[in-house]
Amino acid sequence: MHLPFQLHDNDLFQPACFVNGAWTAAKSSRRFDVQDPGTGRVWASCPDSAAADVDAAVASSHAAFQTYSRLPPRRRAQLLMKWHALIVAARDDLARLLVYETGKPLAEAHGELDYATGFTWWFAGEAERIHGSLYPAAAVPGRRVLVAKQPVGVAVALCPWNFPIAMVLRKAGAALAAGCTMVVKPSPETPVTTLCLANLAVRAGFAPGVLNVLTTSLENTPAVGEALCCHPLVKKVSFTGSTRVGKLVGGLCAKGLKKLTLELGGNCPFVVFDDADLDHALGQLMALKWRHAGQACISANRVFVQAGVHDVFVEKLVQKTKELKMGHGMDKDTTLGPVTTPRGLDKAEHLYRDAVDKGATAVMGSGERKGKGQIKQKKEDDDHHDGHDGHDDDPKGQGFFMEPTILTGVHDGMDIAKEESFSPVLGVFKFETEEEAVTKANDTSMGLASYVFSQDADCLWRMFEKLEAGMIGLNTGNQSSAESPFGGIKESGMGKESGKDVAVDAYLISKTGTWTVKDHY
Repeated sequence: MHLPFQLHDNDLFQPACFVNGAWTAAKSSRRFDVQDPGTGRVWASCPDSAAADVDAAVASSHAAFQTYSRLPPRRRAQLLMKWHALIVAARDDLARLLVYETGKPLAEAHGELDYATGFTWWFAGEAERIHGSLYPAAAVPGRRVLVAKQPVGVAVALCPWNFPIAMVLRKAGAALAAGCTMVVKPSPETPVTTLCLANLAVRAGFAPGVLNVLTTSLENTPAVGEALCCHPLVKKVSFTGSTRVGKLVGGLCAKGLKKLTLELGGNCPFVVFDDADLDHALGQLMALKWRHAGQACISANRVFVQAGVHDVFVEKLVQKTKELKMGHGMDKDTTLGPVTTPRGLDKAEHLYRDAVDKGATAVMGSGERKGKGQIKQKKEDDDHHDGHDGHDDDPKGQGFFMEPTILTGVHDGMDIAKEESFSPVLGVFKFETEEEAVTKANDTSMGLASYVFSQDADCLWRMFEKLEAGMIGLNTGNQSSAESPFGGIKESGMGKESGKDVAVDAYLISKTGTWTVKDHY
């Protein structure tokens, strides 16, 4: 299949799994299609791996681990920096592929590349900062305690579709810095950019087996995921996705007592107090909520606005949201793309109907998917292989679109208060007191991120301590960065990714040595 657009590097995308340094097909020879969310059209296909394909990939990574784990830290850092440089050089091609995989606007795709390469840069530096310790025993004379840190072994990354490049690099960057090898299973919706990253990794000099990629369809994902989690040579699993699936992954890994990192769903509160700088809070909310059509785990899912500024804040929010331009991600004016899957539209429509049926008011949007002809799309020639960015030529607006929808009068009895929306649907709650805000914000099984806006430093500190979330934005929206530990509490996951020490440590084991030294010369 020819791509519907021209890449600068025609060899960047190879439509095959990457195992032991070679492009391979699934044993069944079956393939699955990849759709453009902006049109619904199939534009690529990849091998449909099954459980039978897992052993070869893991065995390859295990063999590679025997050598790669013994490389000097500086050599691992150099390989990561070379990979980083190649990814940066391929930024435009990767961004374009990302638009067709995820649906996000091109500017956001470039933004993900810049965010993602922060991880390769950061972990290249961390590779040389892995240190053990040495100290005297507290009570026994002549005894010394030595703690060495070593890579755990073969790691597995089970990655989501919303930020496919960033999530691969956040996981693989830490693993490769630690001296682990890795098998990556990307989401069925977004396998293409992950294969490109593997291509660039081998060009950077990583040996065969150090980074393997298995692609698979949605149908085969559970079986492949289970085979990876249960394989005896796999020692560490990192999963990003829903809480429901995360619990299943945790159960599988528990059977082998494997090291595990889970970054799961969020139902993140965004709290605006009467004394907040409303324009600043609004700017942070716009970027946080509407980025990638609301499909981020750290998106503001529930906006709590204190009664004194509720009406004016909602008015400003509606006015600003109306400025968004919905369309295909490759259209230059687009600032809000489609959701990535039709399943996302199904859930969004349910949340909207449930809220309205229970008394919410839609101050913007209809809560319904947009049909044929309702989205302005760029019309291209019938031939989609002439080098143009042709995203559709006949059915306009057949992608997975929903206009941004804002609901007020939302209360705790509505599903939108309890479930992660992962769509361009936003519920606004009104509150009176700080105590009420804390109670409502914490009234969820999840605890990934929370956001608070106030000019009162004491209030910010109290909220920081009382909010039940792994990450708190204090007059700050999106706070994710390579140097900041990322992860939640409660049912939003366990462990941290990125950040100093903690991310790489998830791929290390500690080995204690006790040495008795004679006390005479």
